Parts: sequence; C-alpha cells; structure tokens
Amino acid sequence: MFFLRYLDVCLVLATAPFVVAAGLPLAGYLIGAAAWMLTRLSTELLHARARRVGDYKLKAGLHVAAMMARVWLVALGVILARYMVGKDDGIMAAALVLGAFTVYFLMSFVTREGPLQSGMGASGRPRTS
Repeated sequence: MFFLRYLDVCLVLATAPFVVAAGLPLAGYLIGAAAWMLTRLSTELLHARARRVGDYKLKAGLHVAAMMARVWLVALGVILARYMVGKDDGIMAAALVLGAFTVYFLMSFVTREGPLQSGMGASGRPRTS
C-alpha cells in the first residue's frame, strides 16, 4: 500500500529521464517537481499534526491550511516557471503538476487513506475496535 500511496511522487521522479531525453523544458520540470514535492511534504506534516490534535476546531483549521497551502504552492510554482523562465517551462510545470495530482487523487480513492478517514469507521463514527 505504501507504493500506491506515493505513486504520484514516483511518477514525478520517474519522468525526469524522459524529460531530459526528449529535450523538454528542464527548468519547468524542476520547478514543477519541487512545488509538488514541497506540497506533498507540507500536507503530510500538517495532516499528521491534525491527527494528533484533540481540538476539532484546530484539526479542521489544519486540514484547511493544508489544502490552501497546497493550492498556493502549486500555483506559485507554475507562475514562477512561466514568468521567470518561459512559456514552455510554465506549461511543463503545469502538465507535471496536473499529472501528479490526477494520480494522487485516484490513489486516494484506492488506498482510502485520506485526512478524513483516519480514526473513522465506514459510518462516520469513531472506530471502537
């Protein structure tokens, strides 16, 4: 299950040789990959913190912060690639992030390991066993 949970990260890392071999915009790939890895790391840290917190308001706030931080970091990465390097690099960063998000989204359904599922049963009530 660990491999499926981080399949998006594996996809991002596995595309590097193809980007280099095909002569695609390397700076856009690097910026997009860095933005994606940073969002995955920060999201994992915030969700882990939220699982340890007992206060439900703080827990909800941490989940919202993780979601909003992810959107902003990815958007800033794509914008940075576009305006600091070039249009092709911005497209490369956006395509990489879109592909990684698609895999992440699908794998979240397959593994059922999301921030809302931790500690809850199928009925939405806390597990007793």
